[in-house]
Amino acid sequence: MSPVLIGRSAELAELENALAGAPGAVLVGGDAGLGKTRLMREFTSTVDGERARVLAGGCLELGSDGLPFAPFTTVLRDLVRDIGIDGVAGLVPRGDTGGLARLLPEFGEPETDAASGEERARLFEVMLTLLERLAERGPVVLVIEDAHWADRSTRDLLAFLIRNLGTAPVLIVMTYRSDELHRTHPLRPLLAGLERVERVRRMEIAPLSRADVAGLVTELLGDRQMPPAGLVDRIAARSEGNPLFIEALLDDDGTLACELPESLRDLLLAGVQRLPEETQEVLRDASGGGTRIEHALLSAVTGLGDAALTRVLRPAVAANVLVVDGDGYAFRHALIREAVHDDLLPGEYTRLHKRYAEALEDDPGLVPAGRLWVELSYHWNAAHDIVWALVASWRAAAEARKALAYAECLAMLSRVLELWDQVPDAEERIDANHIKVLQDAATAADQAGEYDRGIKLVTAALHEVEDAVANGAPDDRARLATLLVMRGRMRYQMARPGFVEDLRAAVEALPSDPPSALRARALSTLGNYVRITPDIGEARRAAAESLAIARRLDDPVTEAEALITRFCADIDYDNSAALAEVEETVERSGHHQVLLRYYVIKSHFLEGAGRHEKAAAIAGRGKELAREYGVARTQGTFMSINQAEPLVSLGRWDEAMAVLNHAMEQDPAVTTRTSLLVLSGWVALARGDLATASKRLVLSREIMNLKMKWVKTQDYFATLWLEAQLALAEGRVEAALDAVRPVLDHGGLPDDARYAWPALVVGASVCAELGDTAAADLRRIEERAAGLRVSGPLQRAHQLTFHAEHARARGVLDLGAWDEVAAAWDALCSPYYQARALFRAAEAAVAGGDHDGAAERLGAAAELADRLGAAPLGEQIADLQRRTRTRRTDESAPLGLTPREFEVLRLVAEGRSNRDIAEALFISVKTASVHVSNILGKLDVASRGEAAATAHRLSLFTGNGVRA
Repeated sequence: MSPVLIGRSAELAELENALAGAPGAVLVGGDAGLGKTRLMREFTSTVDGERARVLAGGCLELGSDGLPFAPFTTVLRDLVRDIGIDGVAGLVPRGDTGGLARLLPEFGEPETDAASGEERARLFEVMLTLLERLAERGPVVLVIEDAHWADRSTRDLLAFLIRNLGTAPVLIVMTYRSDELHRTHPLRPLLAGLERVERVRRMEIAPLSRADVAGLVTELLGDRQMPPAGLVDRIAARSEGNPLFIEALLDDDGTLACELPESLRDLLLAGVQRLPEETQEVLRDASGGGTRIEHALLSAVTGLGDAALTRVLRPAVAANVLVVDGDGYAFRHALIREAVHDDLLPGEYTRLHKRYAEALEDDPGLVPAGRLWVELSYHWNAAHDIVWALVASWRAAAEARKALAYAECLAMLSRVLELWDQVPDAEERIDANHIKVLQDAATAADQAGEYDRGIKLVTAALHEVEDAVANGAPDDRARLATLLVMRGRMRYQMARPGFVEDLRAAVEALPSDPPSALRARALSTLGNYVRITPDIGEARRAAAESLAIARRLDDPVTEAEALITRFCADIDYDNSAALAEVEETVERSGHHQVLLRYYVIKSHFLEGAGRHEKAAAIAGRGKELAREYGVARTQGTFMSINQAEPLVSLGRWDEAMAVLNHAMEQDPAVTTRTSLLVLSGWVALARGDLATASKRLVLSREIMNLKMKWVKTQDYFATLWLEAQLALAEGRVEAALDAVRPVLDHGGLPDDARYAWPALVVGASVCAELGDTAAADLRRIEERAAGLRVSGPLQRAHQLTFHAEHARARGVLDLGAWDEVAAAWDALCSPYYQARALFRAAEAAVAGGDHDGAAERLGAAAELADRLGAAPLGEQIADLQRRTRTRRTDESAPLGLTPREFEVLRLVAEGRSNRDIAEALFISVKTASVHVSNILGKLDVASRGEAAATAHRLSLFTGNGVRA
């Protein structure tokens, strides 16, 4: 290997810049052999110490299974060696390292054997806090290599850390092989998602140039000689600039070692084949253990003692085929290991992996705790010993579940299911029947977010339960109900029909007498999900029965859940006292998940009641609790909706967008994403960014199937509301009315009035634009509004706005009504809607001849719109000020025209008639005619057409009517 890194100065500079600008992340890709690892070694060696603390770990290849959190385990182990257990404890919240015990046994036993999404989220939060607090002492560089081999859990944790870097100086560098990323490789979507995150850059390592090849060859030859004539050209041609190939092609004597083989395997094996036979034999043994192998394990597999193993491996180390790595060895490049391993004959392959498995069973201490059963599963499966592969996979699944590595748990259980029919006594071997394995696999799929697969597994389990009962087995109602609840929940997450039916069947499967906690929970779940359907009565009944059972069993957690469901089913924004009973029970339950749900519904209630400041504060507190409890990505992200919505209402749009963007970077669930998209799309629309608003709308409609009757009202109506406003802004008035019509057809949905009123206001505004042609639609809109129950001051403000817009649609500009609307929005601290109402009131004032009153209202509206950055509304206000001469200006008009004549000329240039001009400028037709005559005389032209041509020739007007 060259002592000097050649041809990577630009890449090093980019990494240096990234460190200087930390926090951030760099995703480093490149084909195998291009020098990603060498680049990382060079970079970290220059910054480690005074400039930054470097933490590094690599992903391991274990067949197709991977090893859960492997690089982070390495990072933690190195950190413990550096600062000790107590040092690490000082960096995590409350000094509690129990969560880290899932990754490193040195931290003791995990706090609990529970393997929930909450525990996994807490582990992620602890790792983030550890990095951030470590960075308080100085910049931290976290390097994760070979991410193309990363298991699902490692990828999830990496994504979480990168997306949630705060302000601490942490730089995360991830390397991966580009040539490994086939179309369905699981790293591809992660890379695509991370590229959209702010402060993340992607770097692709390119092959060396011809000049760099020459430099590398010269460095490899050292002081012995200059490259012989033609050598560099031949190596450049054969290696195609790949540094690994160059190193392999250049022999010790400075000549080309061999012609480039037809395959990389042959090229890499050429260096191995020059070693002594006994060394090659041990290398073949080592290849079965992965890219890195412990000395003790290799000794056990080969049967060689320490001294003999060291002697045999010394030539491989000297030839740089192996490198010493701590207490073990690593192949210089994973490709070398792959080539050696692939060169094994079938019988050798089977026998080698059997020896590994037997060595590990004889001495489990040969691998770090937590890796034993995964490795045994891999080796027994490779050795084609299906019995022990099944047993080891079952045990590996349990270990993965304990470590919160749900995807890896699912992979191990999938292997158990694949081997099941091949092992006659499988049930006795693992002490679990096939239904149990299916249920555990479905649970792992649910927790890993693999809902489609989970649904299939649950369905298979349900079929087996039914078959077992049909064949005389005891009727296991509890398991049946558990499976149905699981499938219902996953169907909901996948936006598939049938989820309510599953939950109903689960409740029906459980007897009401004697009452059970399981039935109470099933009822509570049913009530929580069915309340988003039109059947609110069923939600009320389910919540009431769940509440009765919970109180009879003295189960405060289920009682609190039932109370929350009941509250949401009958939400009344005038009755804040209804929250008091819920709050008391939630506090008595002492259960943080219930507490977080309470923060969700409380902030939702406060925003619906128009108490925006309080709603934002409560949602913000809920997000802090979610982070404290380790569920910032799930409940915390959902809470972002309830924080952003009141910020939008308050006109604090920059703050709202920061919340929304961060939440969307977390790759939220479908049930969360739609609201985030609609809110951010509306802000973009209000600011005049129609392109972004359109993109948000398209994504929202793709996510949500509007034809499904159970779509949440706030998602359904809010998407239609955004669609109508966007169409109106684009001048597609008929399309705007089309968007509103479904709101007219779907009355009676949960929380109907809160989300219907804004859509009906837009509908009335559209009818005002269309005039008499929309009379039938206006009547339908009026009927729909008449059937809505008004609850709380926010809905009353929308109702007042609707009535004023409805009157405008009938040709009546009611100044008093619009002033009342403006006052209502002012009382709610909603500046955008206040500005719109003031604009409409100014129109009414002008129509009534009150120009001073119009000027006052327009001035206030313009100030609000400017402060918000609401450009389209600001343009409307400015246009009305210009047309009514209510904005004071010292600017004189050109060509000797008065400012009023200049405005008339603008309209003449647009092809307007005198009547059109009169209506636009709120003057009589006769006055318009006088202005036109004066213009013709001053411009010395004979007709309106010549006047318009003169205006166009001189470019007097821009697109919005402002003087050029």
